[in-house]
Amino acid sequence: MTCEPVTTAEPAWRAHRTERRSTRAVRVRVCVVLVAATVLAVLLVPPLVRLDQQAVDLSSKLLPPSWSRPFGTDDVGRDLLMRCVYGLRVSLLVGVAAALTATVIGTAVGATAGALGGWADRALMRVVDTFSSVPHLLMGIFIVAVFRPGVWPVIVSVALTHWLSTARIVRAEVLSLRARPYIDAAVSGGASRWRVTVRHLLPAVLPQAALAAVLMVPHAMWHESALSFLGLGLPTHLASLGNLIQAARGSLLAGQWWPTLFPGLFIIIPTLAVAGLAGAWRERINPRRRSELML
Repeated sequence: MTCEPVTTAEPAWRAHRTERRSTRAVRVRVCVVLVAATVLAVLLVPPLVRLDQQAVDLSSKLLPPSWSRPFGTDDVGRDLLMRCVYGLRVSLLVGVAAALTATVIGTAVGATAGALGGWADRALMRVVDTFSSVPHLLMGIFIVAVFRPGVWPVIVSVALTHWLSTARIVRAEVLSLRARPYIDAAVSGGASRWRVTVRHLLPAVLPQAALAAVLMVPHAMWHESALSFLGLGLPTHLASLGNLIQAARGSLLAGQWWPTLFPGLFIIIPTLAVAGLAGAWRERINPRRRSELML
């Protein structure tokens, strides 16, 4: 009677896969909580908390964080927690509007290039390559400099510098879909190119375009903050996160760290949360690329 060796490779592999799934689920839950907290803070805090975020109190300037003022005060005595919430509200509005605009432009260009092919595809991709050769921040500064500081010039600037990646993604997806048998069947059945694009290609690429829009929101927030930090973005009376960090430079040099730290965290934490949710979404719609995800 011989005893067969017990193999533990399969149970170990299954345990490792289960552990990865558990860790991924925890990270997704944390990201959901952070995104929900961000949205609730932006929507509920301003109407519920009756505190003027523009109220100046020079007797309370640059107070460190405490129980009564969790984030402290800025250089003119304004409550920094309320300023950060209002700043997040403005920056999130700019980021969402710019991301949606850029997604519409990129989807239109990418779908047109992929559906038409030939010289139209080459011409549109050369336009994309031309825009890509210029640094985003430099192009954004040029666009904003043409207009007065305001919300809409910043939205236009961010949108016109962030549609390129969406156009490439949508074009690649359309080119892949054009080789599918059901597209050949539709064309053989007499469907026009316009009908094939609207009825078959665009609905198939919408999940990828929506994912690109979600990933673009934190990127647009960073771009707006950079422009505002340079003094070229939103007007200084608007409490955007970039304006708060720009106004806190002198305090940081003087040793007061909280006017810079908390607005910076209000940029970093929502960015990581949205990126984590978008990574989980991408894994769900394209499970073959799990190894490329960085949640």
